[in-house]
Order: sequence, then structure tokens, then C-alpha cells
Amino acid sequence: MTLRSVLVGTGSALPKRKVTNAQLAETVDTSDEWIVARTGIRSRYIAGEGETTSTLATEAARQALAAAGLVPADIGLIVLATATPDQTFPATATQVQHNLGCNGGVAFDVAAVCSGFLYAIGIADSLLRTGMSKRALVIGAETFSRILDWEDRTTCVLFGDGAGAIVLEAREVDEDGPGVLATRLHADGAHNGLLYVDGGPSSTGTVGHVRMKGPEVFRHAVVNLAEVLREVLADQGLTSADIDWVVPHQANQRILDATARKLGLAPEKVIVTVDRHANTSAASVPLALDTAVRDGRIKAGDLVVLEAMGGGFTWGASLIRV
Repeated sequence: MTLRSVLVGTGSALPKRKVTNAQLAETVDTSDEWIVARTGIRSRYIAGEGETTSTLATEAARQALAAAGLVPADIGLIVLATATPDQTFPATATQVQHNLGCNGGVAFDVAAVCSGFLYAIGIADSLLRTGMSKRALVIGAETFSRILDWEDRTTCVLFGDGAGAIVLEAREVDEDGPGVLATRLHADGAHNGLLYVDGGPSSTGTVGHVRMKGPEVFRHAVVNLAEVLREVLADQGLTSADIDWVVPHQANQRILDATARKLGLAPEKVIVTVDRHANTSAASVPLALDTAVRDGRIKAGDLVVLEAMGGGFTWGASLIRV
């Protein structure tokens, strides 16, 4: 028997307002054809009044708890990945903890942008296996629409808002049983200028807006994602042929297609929600995971790889047997 962090529940939340490409074209110099051809995105959800990163995260967490058959008091650890916290401090995770009513445990945020959820899984898994807690809520939540430059059509059309959550539980399982099998994380700060926000409390005293050099990010993403996926498989002596599903960061359909080709993966093994949700940064992987669990594609016993790359650059992958 071995101690593992087992996935026992998933959940997600989206803002009320859905914005199609055609609706976006009413205020932005763009078109449905232009966006779809370059990104595969057809719609996204935009947070409105009263909808924040913490409210979306709280709803996703409640769904995940319900799916796991647990109550907030069962949770001793909350790790929340976000680049758009409600406040500079305290951590948005503590607000979620308060909303749920499970105060007294450990709660903190992780900042690794689109890779944040993978970083959060790695941290939560490590803490569960050391006995810090029995169960953890791992959340990715963003309101990226609030840091977009709506006059920059090359970036503002790419992003949306939302949240996704999972519950991990420390369990003794057989060697071929469920749980997080391997996680690999990386960062390379040399590429800061390719994807960043041009503001911050220390540097400018402003929130700033997202800036990105798309073609350069694309090239790095395809190489880095393929390599880190191979790393987690090699850790367990597996190959891409052993994978049942890949749940990638939903940044761009072309990146998803190119990464799958590089690994020799069948397109039907890749979970895709970018067309519906756009790029929701740290929320995109758990949103896509919850979608595939709830529609019955991902089921008990499946071998699933989660992977993402974001600003920093940061990137990572996690291999999980459901």
C-alpha cells in the first residue's frame, strides 16, 4: 500500500454573462471569423457586478465538495491558484475559506498564472502526503477580464473568467490504485517580456493590463508542454499510448493541436473547452476537467494528464489515475 492524494470530487463555476465573438465584435475591432480561425474560441464568460475571483472559487469549491460527498468542515487545506486576486492581500483562499465556513485550517494563494493549478496540485499533494491535512481543496479561479486592455484586439479576445476546483484526499491505496502519480513543474524567468502584466503594486502602483507576444509564446508552449508531459509519463514508465485523456490548459486550439501532434496523441483523447470558455488562465484546466468528469468521458480508473504553461514562463504537468 502507498499513500496518495486521490481525486474525490470536481466542480466549476462560470459568470452569468456569456459573450459570443459576434457580441464582442460590437465593441472590439474584430470578427467571429478572425477569432475562430486563429484561436478556436467562439465564446467566453465575463464577470459582472458582484462576481469576483472569490465568489466564483467558492461556488466551484461547493460543487466539488458536493461531488465528493463532503462538507466544508472536512477540509483542512485550501490552495487557490490565481493571477487576479480580490485584493493584493489577504489571500483570496482565506476569503473562500471564510465563505465556506471551514476556518482554522491552512489557506493560501499560488501565483503561477496559467500554470497555477498545476503548481497548486503539486503543493497540495506534497502537504497531504506529509500529513499536514487529510483533505484539500485545490482551486483555479480568475477574473482576467478585469486586467485586459479592451482596445488591444490581439489579447482581449483570448480570455474569459471562471473557476474550477477539485478535492484531494490522502488515502492508502494499492500500487495500481488511484491518486496523483507524478507532478513536474518548471519556470524560466528569462521570458518575462513575452507574457506579462504591465503593472503591480511594487513597480507602478497600478493594476496594469495583460501584454503578450503571441507567436513567441506559441513556439515555447508547444515545446515545453510536450516535454513536461513526457517527463511525468517517464516517471511512471509510461508512454503517450497509455494515456486515456489529456486535459490541457485551454489557451488556443492551435496549441492543443500542435502539442497532440508532437506527442502522437489522438485528437479525441484531448479534452477541449477553449471554444466555450476561452483562456481562463489558472481556471482552465480544472474547468475542462470538471466538464469531462460530469459528461462521463473521464471515469474511475482512467489515466489522465493535466498540463499547462503560463507567464513567467511557468509550466507543469500532473499524472493522475482517477
